Parts: sequence; structure tokens; C-alpha cells
Amino acid sequence: MGFAFVMFLAVFLAIASGGLILFYREAMLERISEVINPRPKKTSLMSAIQESGFSIGGAVEHFESYLPKSQAEQSIVKQRLIRAGYRDESAIKTFYGAKVLLPLTLCAAVTLTGATHLVGPFFLYVLCLGVGFLAPDFWLGNRIKKRQGRISRGLPDVLDLLVICIEAGLSLDQATVRASEELKLAQPELCDELMVVVLEQRAGRPRTDSWKHMAERTGEENCRNLVSMLVQAEQFGTSIAKTLRIHSDTLRTKRMQEVEEAASKTTIKLLFPLVLFIFPALFLVVLGPAVIMIMENFGKLFGAN
Repeated sequence: MGFAFVMFLAVFLAIASGGLILFYREAMLERISEVINPRPKKTSLMSAIQESGFSIGGAVEHFESYLPKSQAEQSIVKQRLIRAGYRDESAIKTFYGAKVLLPLTLCAAVTLTGATHLVGPFFLYVLCLGVGFLAPDFWLGNRIKKRQGRISRGLPDVLDLLVICIEAGLSLDQATVRASEELKLAQPELCDELMVVVLEQRAGRPRTDSWKHMAERTGEENCRNLVSMLVQAEQFGTSIAKTLRIHSDTLRTKRMQEVEEAASKTTIKLLFPLVLFIFPALFLVVLGPAVIMIMENFGKLFGAN
């Protein structure tokens, strides 16, 4: 019986495979031909809108002129946008436009939903204006923190590849180009910064200045330490490969210590959920029946008297 079932299953799979090959042969050949000779993709609705010159960012940019701002504030915001990965000239206009448009949108939403009847309208509108004005700043800070975290985690891998390239006979500049090309998919943020360093050096800027600008753009502590070590290695003539290897090992050790520290903090962090959620439920399940029985017995005792 088992052998017949196995034979039936094998024949069924063979017939199904043959049917798929016969009926979907053209589709398979078309997919293979697209991989070998890729065709230009059809223009979607969103891409057509973007090509026509209209975008959400462009619409938001019109509101940025209504917000008063100083030159120093603009430079600080531009630096934060660069640290978040937004180097386009229109990014700062979009940011300030969002700080104007978002409060107005929240106030309009509160008005349309009728929430002013539940809470005082003055307090609710002030809250919407404050939240809408500060929300882009919090969002930008979150983006910067996440990008710096990705750069910090990917820095040891990039340093290892730089060490391999330098020990293979390449210079630091050529190794930087090769590392930015090889790890572009794995570490896009850090490779993008390295490519900017390469472009600045090709434009005639000194190597130390290019690396210092990368540390200023990222604002990440490990990148600043790396740049300081590279500058010292170049000034004192020490081995750059050895310096990069030591820094990579230091970063991995630091990362391991941070993970161990986070793991040791979990026991303290689990104390509050245990006390607030798990222990009450446990006491209810364990002591609940006993409390009910005691109450029933006391009721019978006093009722008999």
C-alpha cells in the first residue's frame, strides 16, 4: 500500500512538472531573456508624475518661506540633514516646509474630526501646533541616530577590507575606492561616505582634510577616532594596515562589550513587567480559588449564626 502511494505521488509530480514546462515555457523563456537582456521598465504613474516636475517635496517647499529662520540655524539644520543622508539642496526647504505644513494639517484634522468638543479648543490647537512644529526635528534626530548606528556597525567590515587591499599592494586611496565598490550593497551608508572622500581627493583636496570632512558629515564617534588614527599614522609614518587592523579589533571588542552590557540589563528591565503584569495574574490564578472558598465558608459560618 505504501509503495503504491509513493508511485502515485511520483507519477503525479512528474505529470505536473511536465504540464508546467509545457504551458509556462514561454513565460520562463521570457524571464530568462529579461535577465540576460534587461529591457527598460514601463513608466509608472508615480515616475511619470516625478518626471513631470511635481512631487510632494516640491509642494512642501512652497511653505518654507513663511517660517522665519537665521543663517546659523539653517547651517545647523543643513548639517543635521547631511548626517541623516540628505544632501540635496531642496532637503532644507522640504524640512522647513514640513514644519509649517504639518501643524496646519493637524489643526485641520482636529477641526474636521470635531475633537474640539471633547477638549478645550485652545489647548488642542496649541498642542497640534507644538507637535507639528517639533515632529520633523524628532524624526530627523531619529534618522541621524539610525544612520550613525548602521555606520558604526559596518565600520569593522569596511576596515577589514581596507586592510586586505592595502596588504595586497594598493594604496589607501585605491583601497578606499575598492572597498566602497565592493561593499556598496552590504554597507550603503558608509560606502557612500567613502565615495565622497574619494571624490574630494580627486578634486584636489588633501587626504587628511577629506577624512576629517567625513567625520564631520557623519558625526559618529568611531569615525572620528578612525580619522584621528589615520592622521597620526600619516604624520608619524606608521603602518596604516596595522593601524586599521587594531582599530577594527577595538571596534569589535567595544561592540561585544555593549552587547554584554545590554544583556546584563535585561534582568533589571524584566523586573517591572514581572511585577506589574505577570505577578498579579499569577496571584489571581493561584490564590483566587482559595479566597473564593474562604469567603464562602465565612458566609456559611456567619449565616448559620
